Amino acid sequence: MTTTANTSALEFDCDTGNYHTFCPISCVAWLYQKIEDSFFLVIGTKTCGYFLQNAMGVMIFAEPRYAMAELEEGDISAKLNDYEELKRLCLQIKRDRNPSVIVWIGTCTTEIIKTDLEGIAPKLEGEIGIPIVVARANGLDYAFTQGEDTVLAAMAQRCPTEEPATPAVEPEKQERNGIGKLLSLGRKTEAAAPDEAPAADEYYDHTPLILFGSVPNPVVTQLNLELKKQGVKVSGWLPENRYTDLPVIKEGYFASGVNPFLSRTASTLMRRKKAKVIGAPFPIGPDGTRAWVEKICSVLDIEPKGLDEREAKIWESVEDYVSLIRGKSVYFMGDNLLEIAMARFLIRCGMTVPEIGIPYMDKRFQGAELQFLERTCEEMGVPKPKITEKPDNYNQIQRILEIEPDLVITGMAHANPLEARGINTKWSVEFTFAQIHGFGNTRDILELVTRPLRRNSNLKELGWDKLVKEDAKV
Repeated sequence: MTTTANTSALEFDCDTGNYHTFCPISCVAWLYQKIEDSFFLVIGTKTCGYFLQNAMGVMIFAEPRYAMAELEEGDISAKLNDYEELKRLCLQIKRDRNPSVIVWIGTCTTEIIKTDLEGIAPKLEGEIGIPIVVARANGLDYAFTQGEDTVLAAMAQRCPTEEPATPAVEPEKQERNGIGKLLSLGRKTEAAAPDEAPAADEYYDHTPLILFGSVPNPVVTQLNLELKKQGVKVSGWLPENRYTDLPVIKEGYFASGVNPFLSRTASTLMRRKKAKVIGAPFPIGPDGTRAWVEKICSVLDIEPKGLDEREAKIWESVEDYVSLIRGKSVYFMGDNLLEIAMARFLIRCGMTVPEIGIPYMDKRFQGAELQFLERTCEEMGVPKPKITEKPDNYNQIQRILEIEPDLVITGMAHANPLEARGINTKWSVEFTFAQIHGFGNTRDILELVTRPLRRNSNLKELGWDKLVKEDAKV
């Protein structure tokens, strides 16, 4: 079935619905693991604690580097002294864990009762001798993944502008580092691999480049290597594995984001650090990764090489998955702000996208991605999707029942009700936690997208044509 392309521009709409997304304090789940010398203190009610416990699982044998500062009735009615209570908790954290940084995560409750976290933090930081970074991650103002954005924006302001002098190591930290070295003896060879420590003459002489976005270490290595192949050296990441290794960012340095939800971090880097943020599509899928590398190279006046062959080889390697979704339709309800990049990639795979719901849209930060989406639709000869910001879920469900897409990518709250109505769904949160960046992870994205379709196909082979009761569709 052929579809004529829609030559009109992308259509934008705003339903002014609530943020029907995961709570943004869930960013603690991946940030505390990424920043190994940090401690995250979430300041909220028991509800926040229950959410974190369920979102991250109960770790029986581990002592994770996050905790709840639970606000009780006395705190909320302002009968207790915020400064003294937070000081008591931070001193206990210092005594028990001795982190390099403590990150205070503000929640809805601290927003409503107007707790002056930004006012308390500098005074307390000077008193206990540990940096305290304050990040607002309340569900009133921010959607799911924007919690990471507020944390990285706060950390960007702490990035040094000069290379720090090598400090004397405290005896306690020296002992801890010694134990760490013993535990990492088996990983010495990997750390010293040629790909990770290339010779200086393999790179062009260009303005330093900083990448920002919290991604797993294997993804960091992959993206660094993709740029290394073009002679581009990555001077640092925000965040690094250790807070003490935050990259130096001087005026005029280039910065490039790897995730679409980091618009506040980008603004902070431009306004506070005077860095130049590269407006590029995001490295999701072979098409996005190629466009990301090409844009960085063009800004640095470097001629990219070998990208045609690299992209073609990846597409050839995932044809078995692409053939399963080619010609099918996918609807995005909106949850993690990855929707535009994901839709662009799936359209390139041969799918159609009638509508993209997204909780928040920064047209400036995602400008290159939006242009890439338009161009992809034109090249693939499919209609351009409607983009709905802050979608109202009731209206969306009516449209889904009318359109009957082959797949709906949605938050967990709506997955089971839609499945009960015979509509295939995939949790958007899975794409947040999976490794989806770079050429090498294309198969992982398609594995997630095609799983419900492959499941239904396998069930049909067993004779299970109807998976729900007829009256469930009422």
